[in-house]
Amino acid sequence: MCGIVGYIGFRDAYPIVIKGLHRLEYRGYDSAGVALLNKDEELKVYKKAGKVSDLENFVKDIDTSSTIGMGHTRWATHGAPSDRNSHPHSSGDRKLTIIHNGIIENYNSIKEALLAKGHVFLSDTDTEVLIHLVEDIQHETGLELREAVRVALNRVIGAYAIVIMSADEPNELIAARKGSPMVIGVGKGEYFIASDATPIVEYTKNVIYLNDNEIAYIRRDDLLIKNIDNTVQTPYIQKLELQLEMLEKGGYDHFMLKEIYEQPRSVRDCLRGRIYPQQGKVQLGGIKEYVEKLKNVDRIIIVACGTSWHAGLVGEYLIEEYARVPVEVEYASEFRYRNPIITEKDLVIAISQSGETADTMAAIELAKEKGATIFGICNVVGASIPRLTHAGVYTHAGPEIGVASTKAFTAQVTALTLMAFYIAQQRGTITQSKLIEYLTELNEIPTLIEKTLKTNDHVKVIADKFKDSTNCLFLGRGSSFPVALEGALKLKEISYIHAEGYPAAEMKHGPIALIDEDMPVVFIATKNSSYEKVISNIQEVRARGGHVIAIVSEGDTTVKNMADFVIEIPQTAEAFVPLLATIPLQLLSYHIAVMRGCNVDQPRNLAKSVTVE
Repeated sequence: MCGIVGYIGFRDAYPIVIKGLHRLEYRGYDSAGVALLNKDEELKVYKKAGKVSDLENFVKDIDTSSTIGMGHTRWATHGAPSDRNSHPHSSGDRKLTIIHNGIIENYNSIKEALLAKGHVFLSDTDTEVLIHLVEDIQHETGLELREAVRVALNRVIGAYAIVIMSADEPNELIAARKGSPMVIGVGKGEYFIASDATPIVEYTKNVIYLNDNEIAYIRRDDLLIKNIDNTVQTPYIQKLELQLEMLEKGGYDHFMLKEIYEQPRSVRDCLRGRIYPQQGKVQLGGIKEYVEKLKNVDRIIIVACGTSWHAGLVGEYLIEEYARVPVEVEYASEFRYRNPIITEKDLVIAISQSGETADTMAAIELAKEKGATIFGICNVVGASIPRLTHAGVYTHAGPEIGVASTKAFTAQVTALTLMAFYIAQQRGTITQSKLIEYLTELNEIPTLIEKTLKTNDHVKVIADKFKDSTNCLFLGRGSSFPVALEGALKLKEISYIHAEGYPAAEMKHGPIALIDEDMPVVFIATKNSSYEKVISNIQEVRARGGHVIAIVSEGDTTVKNMADFVIEIPQTAEAFVPLLATIPLQLLSYHIAVMRGCNVDQPRNLAKSVTVE
């Protein structure tokens, strides 16, 4: 959740750290802080509740020159957002300081023991307890800092990505991770540390993704990595594919709008090299070694959270329809709490944009223990989930900075569509002629998304009509039901309007009681197998005075004569409607949020990557 940046080298650290914090502000933004060693090797900590810009203003007249430093943007867990709870946190003697992403679950018992020894705490955080523990171990045992950190990490329970600085060790940063992401950028005579690669790409393309239970001891000209048992590890240096321009707004008012408009490219990139329409062939190199498993799989379980869970629901419809394999879609956050029945005959597909979602990783570990084969669908190369799973598919959507997922959703749905046809191809549940027909149409989806984006001005007019609504209902049938869920999630995430998604047929089982002249109801009413039934649902809403906004197939006149507003999307096969119908819903949420004065890219209380449970 939180953002971490560290630097040691020959450059001025502060500008690198502060720019990195801006790049990571989508991960946490209720407070920010930096720690620097000045020319007298004094440890200086500056922190402020609020945005990174508030921190910049706070230190603008202070000498921040230093060639070693670290910074943090916080998403509050323990302790409310405030100056005192902001990171970095320091030891009692002020010689050690720490930044931390994650949760120390047994911090309270450790804190009680430290309080009994006379330690005084200045914050409500679990993080401050950890740095006091390191200090206490040093004082009691006389151990060097490196060893004291390792001993301390062996005593804590929970998840962490940490960086520690010491006034007594002015030429070293210590970084460690367990359950929270951390990447180290490798330069010439310098190293960079971050929660993800976005702050690093400007300076180096060579990175090391730290593994769980690893500790890195980083000097300007040396990097040593050991595991928590003190065994030296051989790091694997990867080349970043990330381009700097991907991290800029590129003339758009918000990252979210930019990312909505990037979807033709992101879907095209997900398809590239994987479909051969003329041959009627899908090729997924990431899972090709598991063809026999796919031919004989008894059941597929999809685990995910949030938007990724909605993508998984679309995948359920597609896999069952074309590959004829039973599919269950599970909230990863609940999966392990009901002792699920999993066998080695099952295939588990874990979906995560970041590849660092804590609940999804926990679900993977449980499924692996029970012998299941695990596939991952992920956007971030080198993330934890691709390394935890047996095989998988990258979505190639590029970095997504806006907290509310847009292009990640359509890329995940695209990957699941490919997987559905690939499994169908291996199992022989689809004819070659049908596969050619579907793949030809799928290949045109990026162009159809471009056409759908041209509804933007019309959607903006609709947004103006409903920007002051307090509730909204989204309804769809079949694979359009998950689109309704996703549309409702987007609206409530960024505009703070209460919204719910339902299967249209379920409206009569409760939600219809809410409908009155103040209630906008959004229907996905494209021409498909349930078209006539959706028309009946629209009539029921109209009869009760509700305002109808309908997503319809191009040229539709029937719904147009019933609805208050219609948004047309191009005709496509029923299988691909979710990839088009979600676009105007994203635009609707975006424009309503902007008109309400909301912070679209950083909605309150949310963070991009949920790396704590």
